[in-house]
Amino acid sequence: DVREPDEWELGRAPQASHLPLSTLQPAQLPTGRPIIAMCRTGNRSGKAAAQLAAAGHDATNIVGGMQAWHAAGFPVVVDGGAPGVVK
Repeated sequence: DVREPDEWELGRAPQASHLPLSTLQPAQLPTGRPIIAMCRTGNRSGKAAAQLAAAGHDATNIVGGMQAWHAAGFPVVVDGGAPGVVK
């Protein structure tokens, strides 16, 4: 999840890791496994996926981001697993 901390704290996909686009450093991430990038709408995560791919990672953007994730009925959670929101 490449959203900013305030967005992340409201709700995210279960098991997501938080790596804001503003601080993303693709060269510091381990290789050898796919990375799925997500943001609110898919714009920032598209940029992140491009940066990751350019650094040699197997990266995919979730088109539509958390808004599409939530609209499709997938869970959105906060710390502790309680339901979260997407704004």
